[in-house]
Amino acid sequence: MDELRLAAGAMVILGLATTLLVVMPYVLLEGVRPPEDLKPYTREQLLGRQAYIANGCVYCHTQQPRDPKQAPDFSRGWGRASVAGDYAYDTPHLLGTMRTGPDLLNIGARQPSKEWHLGHLYQPRAYTPGSIMPSYPYLFDVRTGQAKPGETVVSLPPAVAKPGEVVVAKPEALALVAYLQSLDRTYPALPPLPKSSAAEASKEKP
Repeated sequence: MDELRLAAGAMVILGLATTLLVVMPYVLLEGVRPPEDLKPYTREQLLGRQAYIANGCVYCHTQQPRDPKQAPDFSRGWGRASVAGDYAYDTPHLLGTMRTGPDLLNIGARQPSKEWHLGHLYQPRAYTPGSIMPSYPYLFDVRTGQAKPGETVVSLPPAVAKPGEVVVAKPEALALVAYLQSLDRTYPALPPLPKSSAAEASKEKP
């Protein structure tokens, strides 16, 4: 009898957990559609996304700006609070849990420069003094002489560049930068606020 009660209790707990964690989110988000301005990732961006995961970027960066009532993410320049539609093409989702570095959901809007991203990956402290972000020299080919036709040479600050040496971005670095540039959720196509929320928001305006 005790075994049956234990088994029944376990099944009830499992059923409740499945309902709360699987069924309810599916029902609530089933009708969510991608905003018109959000485009699917290109093949290069998807390869860059894999590089983002493989190089551990997800361990130090989130991709989920929070509501102003929860954190000052908007005043930090990280963008408005994210909504479900922002992740329509993300599988798996890279929300992250740690913020050793800044949130990156809108890094493509904050820093659209390909040249900056390449240099920052090669030597972060040359662009952000005091940064604890690791450098990724293995994403680049460093050699003396000149670059070959079609290669992307990284333009480094004078403090980092060495005379006669060229730093060439490998395909993995270029793909990673393409992915970072695609992280831009500043489009205006957002669902309207419910009347109650809109009224509260208007009260917060100076």
